[in-house]
Order: sequence, then structure tokens, then C-alpha cells
Amino acid sequence: MKPWSPDSWREFPIVQQPEYPDKNKLNTIESELNAAPPLVFAEETRSLYKSLADVCEGKAFLLQGGDCAESFSDFSATNIRDTFKTLLQMAVVLTYGGKCPVVKIARMAGQYAKPRSSDYETINGVSLPSYRGDIINSFEFTEEARIPDPARLMKAYHHSASTLNLLRAFAQGGLADLHQVSRWNMSFVAANPLRDKFQQMANRIQDALEFMEVCGIDATVAPSLKETHLYTSHEALLLGYEQALTRRDHLSGDWYDCSAHFVWIGERTRQLDHAHIEFFRGIKNPIGVKVGPGMQPDDLIKLIDALNPENIPGRLTLITRMGADVLPEKLPALVQKVKSEGRNVVWTSDPMHGNTEKASTGYKTRSFNNILREISQFFAVHKAEGSYPGGVHLEMTGQHVTECIGGAYGLSDEDLAQRYRTQCDPRLNADQVLELGFLVADLLKDARDRV
Repeated sequence: MKPWSPDSWREFPIVQQPEYPDKNKLNTIESELNAAPPLVFAEETRSLYKSLADVCEGKAFLLQGGDCAESFSDFSATNIRDTFKTLLQMAVVLTYGGKCPVVKIARMAGQYAKPRSSDYETINGVSLPSYRGDIINSFEFTEEARIPDPARLMKAYHHSASTLNLLRAFAQGGLADLHQVSRWNMSFVAANPLRDKFQQMANRIQDALEFMEVCGIDATVAPSLKETHLYTSHEALLLGYEQALTRRDHLSGDWYDCSAHFVWIGERTRQLDHAHIEFFRGIKNPIGVKVGPGMQPDDLIKLIDALNPENIPGRLTLITRMGADVLPEKLPALVQKVKSEGRNVVWTSDPMHGNTEKASTGYKTRSFNNILREISQFFAVHKAEGSYPGGVHLEMTGQHVTECIGGAYGLSDEDLAQRYRTQCDPRLNADQVLELGFLVADLLKDARDRV
């Protein structure tokens, strides 16, 4: 294998990349990004590495969630806060239900690019280049808007920096106080049509916090009651952007992609002899790769060996995205192969991408019931194979959108038009995320009892 460098990927084939008409401008912007401060730091990333090693060993659980694709137009403190709150609410329920730490990774502060199934989009007989995320081009369906613009790389960087700044303030500045989060959950339960189902757990969480207060256990002696660790992630699709933000750590000498703590390779870009695998094999971040129903056991082992040749726990997360009822057929052979070969990986479920459908009203949507069913099947397969179901990976928002049907509030096809806001794929709204948290907590408790 040839020596690795941050730009060695440029010698390999690559897919899902925009064709920039102004190459000189692209080179200038990438040089400016290379001179800009990193968005995250190596020590933060090493801390996540250790936490994911705990997940790999069955000592913790991974909750990863956030926007399908962040947009410049939705960038606001309110939206960032609400998604942060929703992640925290679900994490508290899972922590209590599973009796284990929950590692929290947001799909935020960099999730601006999206792979597309086609290079072109046709509306009313007009074909234009596909929208590939705000970091590349604009959502508006005009010829000018769809031209890839390198200036958007720098805008995405600045938006990511601002988002990270706010997330750090929320995580350390009091918004993550467990007493506050517990009260949010109690409010959610009180207004939910399934409140009787969730009330008992919400009460137990509140009782536990009150008991600790009586015993003198508060934030002064246990800072974790008031603060939390939240990491950032995105699909590292634009390798020019990722390379520009890759830095050599002065302590270890290792290379880190400092655009996020955790980055992953999508289903469409995980070819073994392509550029994304080459770039990822050299960075020291914990990394992920999406695993669809077409993955074969032997190919998965080759992929694991390419990305984690030293078999280090916490280095590699396999994110399954297969679809409800397809997963029970395809996943067991993969789990069996990985287990028999002794590979250390984190298994996590993306129940979103395999369950996209078209509603009768024409909207792209996902069914809450199908999402829950795929997660339940994911846990069942790992139970049958004696493996640990390490986490869930959700496309979600803290906003009260109407993009996924079902859930306790019974959103239907006809309800989608009320608040359909996504520019890409449909997301779970805040209520659906919390409902899912209470339901997954029962599955996690069963899995933890077997560890």
C-alpha cells in the first residue's frame, strides 16, 4: 500500500463530486480553508474515540442525530437550540432505560452536502443539475442556482464554526442540566397521547434526581449533572473541503480531519479502490461507513480491514441502512461474519434511509412505524447473534415539522403539507424523536441485561 498523505486521495477515482466551472476560485477557497483555524481539536476527537471504544465493548450506547442536510436558510440559534434539546431529551431517556452512558453525536456543524441518485433533476420537462446541498449549490430550481459555487465552501465553514460555538455553550453553560431536561420530558409526556405508557419512566427519572438532591449530590460535586459532551459529525463527501481542514496533531504527529469529531462514508462512495476509502484510512478520527442491503460478508471484511487494519475498538462504526423487513434477511450474515473474524466494530442502526416512500399527496416521507420496526429488528438480530446493538442514527430536527407520518399524534399523508420544510429527506420531528426514545429505551434495557 502506498504511503498516505492528506491529498493522496486525488490519485484515485471519485464519485458524487460537483463539477466546478471555476477551478481557480475553487483552489483559492481551499487554500483559504487550509489556513483557517480548525473547527474541532484532536484532544476532543480522542475523547470521542475512547467513548466509542466503550460502545464497541458494550459499556455505552451511541445516539447520533440531526438534520438530513443543514441549510443556510434555516441557520439560527433557535433551530440549533431546539435540535440540541431534543437530542438531550432522548439521551436522558436512553441513559435511564439502558442504565449506561449515552454517547451523543450531532449531525450538525458540517452536514451541508448530500449525495444524489442522479446528476440531474427534471421538473415539468426541464432538467437541471441536482441540488447537492448548500455547501455546493442552491435549492432553487434555476440554472444559475444549480451551478456549483466554491464560495459556498467558506460559507459552510463559517456556519459550522458558529454552530459549534453555540453547541459548546449549550453543553457547558447550563442548558444541559439534567433537572431541566427531565422537566422538558415531563412536559412532553403530559401532552402526549401515549402519556400513560411513558409516565412511569418519566416519574422514575424525576424521582431519582430528587433523591440525589436530598443526598447532597448536585452539580457542585457532580458536574455531569449540569454539563454534557456533545460531538459533531457529517458525511465527508467533499474531499477537497475535508483535506483543507485536515491538520497534523503536534502531540502525536497523527493527521485529524478537523471539520468534525466523527465523519462517515456514505453508501454510494464506499468503493474499496476509490478516493473516499483512501482519505479515510489515513485520518485518526473515529469514522463510520454506511452499510446497505447489497453488502456481502466478505466485502464487509475487506472494508473493515481497509479502514481499521489494527482492529482498534472505537475506530470504526458500521451504520446499517437496509429498510424494515429487509434487515432481518440481510444483517445476520454480516454480523456472523464480523463476529467470527473477530473484528471490533460499533454496530448502529440508521432506520431512515431504507424506509423512504412517496405519500399519496406526492411528498417524500417516512413512516414512524417502519422506522421503529427496523430498529426493533436491528436489536432482535443482534440478540439472536450474541452481538451488541451499539446505537441509532436518526435524521431529525427539534422543529415541529410534518415530514414523517405516524407516531402518537397520527400524522397522515394529508398532514404533510402543514409544515413540510426539508430540502432533502424527511425528518422525525421533536415529538416523534422523544416518542422513539421511550420505545427504544425498552429495547436497550433488554440488550443491556444481556451484556
